[in-house]
Order: sequence, then C-alpha cells, then structure tokens
Amino acid sequence: MSSLAATERQGWVGRVLLVLGPVLLALVITSGILVLAGANPQATLLKLLAGSFGTAVKRADVAVVWVSLVICTAGLLVSFTAGQWNIGMEGQIVMGAIVATWVGRQFVDISGVLERGAPLLVIAAMVAGGICGGVVWATAAGALKVLGKVHEIFAGLGLNFVASAASIYLIFGTWKQKSGGTLSGTVLLDEQLWLPTLQGLRASPYSLGLAVVVVAAVYFALRGTLWGLQLKAVGRNLRAARTLGVATHRVLFSAYAVCGACAGLAGAVLVVGVHHRLIPGISSGHGFMGILIALLSGFQALYIAPIALFFAALSIGSIALQLDLKLDSSLAGVVQGVMVLCVLLVQGVRQWRSGGSGT
Repeated sequence: MSSLAATERQGWVGRVLLVLGPVLLALVITSGILVLAGANPQATLLKLLAGSFGTAVKRADVAVVWVSLVICTAGLLVSFTAGQWNIGMEGQIVMGAIVATWVGRQFVDISGVLERGAPLLVIAAMVAGGICGGVVWATAAGALKVLGKVHEIFAGLGLNFVASAASIYLIFGTWKQKSGGTLSGTVLLDEQLWLPTLQGLRASPYSLGLAVVVVAAVYFALRGTLWGLQLKAVGRNLRAARTLGVATHRVLFSAYAVCGACAGLAGAVLVVGVHHRLIPGISSGHGFMGILIALLSGFQALYIAPIALFFAALSIGSIALQLDLKLDSSLAGVVQGVMVLCVLLVQGVRQWRSGGSGT
C-alpha cells in the first residue's frame, strides 16, 4: 500500500511539474527577452499584475475572458480525449454567436414580448440557439472527418474561414446598421436581452456559473461515465475500440457535438453577456488559446481554471504595458508562443526519460 501511495504521489508531482515547468521556463525566457529589449522584467511583471487585477473593472475584464477560455477548453478536452484535434472551434464560436444574434433579432420588433416577463426566456433561447449553432458546425467537421476521411485539422480550418466569412457578410450586408457604423458590429440588442452583470462591471455571475458547471460536467463525464471510458478507448486506439464493440462513429460524433456545444455556448455568452451584438472577430482567438491551455493542463479538467486565469490576466494586463511602459502589447503573444515551445520541450524531455527508464 505504501509503494502504491508513493507511486500515486510521484504521478501527482509529475503532473504538477508538467504544468508549472513550461510556465516557469517561459517566464525565464521572456525575462531574458525583456532585458535584451532594455526593459525591467520585475517592473513589467508588476505592471502586468496591476493591469490585470489592480481595479475591480480590470478584475471583471479578466473574468470575462476567463469564462470564454474555460468553456472552450473544457469542450476541447472532450475532443482531445477522443483523439480529435478540433481546430475548428474558432468557427464554432462564431457560428454560435451568429445564431444567438439571429434569435435575439427576432424579438426586436415584436411589441409587448419583452414587457411580459419574457426577456429571460429570450436570453435562454439565444443561448440554446448558440449551442445548436456550435453543434451543427462541429458535427459538420466531424462528418468530414468520419465519413469523408478529411483530416480534422483541414476540415476545422476550412469551416473556420466559412464561419468568419458568414459573420462579415451579415455585419456588412444583411444586418448592416442603418447609420453605417459597421466596424462596431450589428445593431445593439435591446438592453433587456443583455445578461445581467455585476453593478458597473462587465462580468456576469450567470456566465461565471455556466463556466463552473461546464468544467464540472466535463470532469465527471470523462472520469466517471461509460461514455468517458469509450472516448478514451477511441482516442487511444480506434481500431481496437471498434473490435471491442465500441460504436466508434457514434462516439466520435458525440465528441464533436459536445465540443461544438461548448464553443457555441461561448459564442452565445459573448453576444448576450459581453458585446450585445455580433462583431467582427468575436471569437478573439479563444478557441486557439484553449488548445494551449489544454496542452498545459495535461488534458486534466482540474487544471483548466487556474491556467485559463493566467492567460486571461496576460491578455488583459498586456494592454497596460503599451500604455505605461511603452512596450508593445504583443508581448503577451510572445509569452504564449514561448510557452507553446516550452510545453513541447518539457513533454519531449518527459517522454525521453520515460523511454530511457523503460517505463
């Protein structure tokens, strides 16, 4: 029993190091880059922290980004568990936002609907519509992969372009503002269709609650259900899983559908809780960033929330670097890029040591 406990403890320590190692290594490398650029690493870090958590407004902005990142990453964990690289999450977020906006626009000119206590029902319908939009777009990628034998990366990227083009067409065409201010997006939805937020802040307790529920649901689904076991079996060895009687096509489609549902939910939340309209580039790269968070988490749902918080803080805090330290805000992208390389490096070293030890 003691040896088993020691083995479990070593495994836990290894997973923690796999998460913290790339972060610390990336910070060291980034500090070196800052020194070469003539900037003070300590002052830069303090300014990042102040720009992320210095005021209630900034903390709320971090929470807004955190919600999207957490929901997207939770969905990606499902597809990654099934061995599917769902690169098309960006398009699925956009499609969720499009459908959510369309549902909301159906009630703009209907007199009396919003006054009869229906706003919450309309918001719920918008969220449900967004989820459906994400599911449809994700299962389209799944169909190209499972039935058409198109690699999921190419299928996802192709559908990303289609979804982005559709949103641009709607913003600058069918849903164009009469005033002509199309760069800001479509016409604002009625304020009664905005997700309630904390007073004076952008963060909504409802969206925060949704993010927690999504992560908890994915965590328990992957760890404690037959479906989660089937996902792992398909992800490890598709042919062996089929031989053992697993309905592999159904499992793969379910993985795409759940991942798309999370993406569509993120898109709907961005519409009803943040922008209150469809805007160009509404996904803001959250789908791609979710891939990095999933890699850093070691595909463990428990680590999603703190890692996503780090990236959300980096995204918001980098704005202060340009304003106060005259450093380009793209420094956040440099940190993220370096972190990708560090993740690959740490994972490669770990696999090399495991192979070398014969385990």
